[in-house]
Amino acid sequence: MATKKKVDEVIAEDETKAEVAEVQESMPEVELTQEAVAEENQPKADEEAEEAGSGKLTKAGKHSAKAVREAEEEAARQAAKLERAEHEAEESDAPKPPKRSMPNPLHQHGKKYREAAKLVEAGKAYSLDEALELARQTATVKFDASVELHVNLGVDPRQADQMVRSSVVLPHGTGKTVRVAVFADGKPAEDAKAAGADIVGTTDLIVEIEKGKTNFDMLVATPAGMAQLGKVAKILGPRGLMPNPKSGTVTPDVAKAVKEAKAGKIEFRIDKQAIVHQAIGKVSFKPEDLRENAGAFLAAILKAKPSVAKGTYVKALSATTSMGPGIKIDAAATISAVSTGKK
Repeated sequence: MATKKKVDEVIAEDETKAEVAEVQESMPEVELTQEAVAEENQPKADEEAEEAGSGKLTKAGKHSAKAVREAEEEAARQAAKLERAEHEAEESDAPKPPKRSMPNPLHQHGKKYREAAKLVEAGKAYSLDEALELARQTATVKFDASVELHVNLGVDPRQADQMVRSSVVLPHGTGKTVRVAVFADGKPAEDAKAAGADIVGTTDLIVEIEKGKTNFDMLVATPAGMAQLGKVAKILGPRGLMPNPKSGTVTPDVAKAVKEAKAGKIEFRIDKQAIVHQAIGKVSFKPEDLRENAGAFLAAILKAKPSVAKGTYVKALSATTSMGPGIKIDAAATISAVSTGKK
């Protein structure tokens, strides 16, 4: 009986060892199973991190992405505020540059101009005769300056039916030598040369104009030649040299146009500010000659009044010389005298 009991104990001990060995052999499988679980849970962890980055709330006990972002923004604001304060402190400590003094408008002109301007009473409206005489006295340049009239009209130059453009022959001329070119051939060209035209031609004249050579003050053309001049209209137009029937520079009688131009014919037109600027003579002219030229010019202005113009036609009138001070003229009294023919 004792021997059988010992045999049973040995068998039990062997079975226990075998079970232990089996358990030890199964341990790597458990470790692999844990790694598999970790791999399986990894996508879920990545998804939670992505949700946190997109602003969604995380699990309890952790800060949300929104709170973290707000904290970062607040820290950036505080840093910017501190930087501004430091910059302002540096600027306050730095020496300030001296203030720039603006020039006095009264001192922008030369000494001669300021002395001449003292002769003109500020705010006073002179008669036409007084203004022309005062203009001659206030001429400050050494050459024979031009006497100019500037007329502000009550029209809208943007409207085609309110455009003011015409011409007039001044009784005593402008005191300036006028170079006249004529676009014609045949007999009209010969008549133009006999009348004193400086340049006469057709094709050769167009070639010179295309090169930018406009060595003339007025261009006269026959109606038949206007079609050819259309090629250089972009060059002549901006320079005010394009012939126009209203100004009398498009005419079959080119010889007459040349004689009038040489005698003192002027062409005037309104600018974008509704003002007409025109020289009516020289400082060396006699006062009565300037007065007659001014009367002829203003009469032409009144004659060129558009039919659709309403209200006051001549709003303001002034006289001046080249580089001289402006002299205000009583527009209402002057226009009334011109329109009635009184001096």
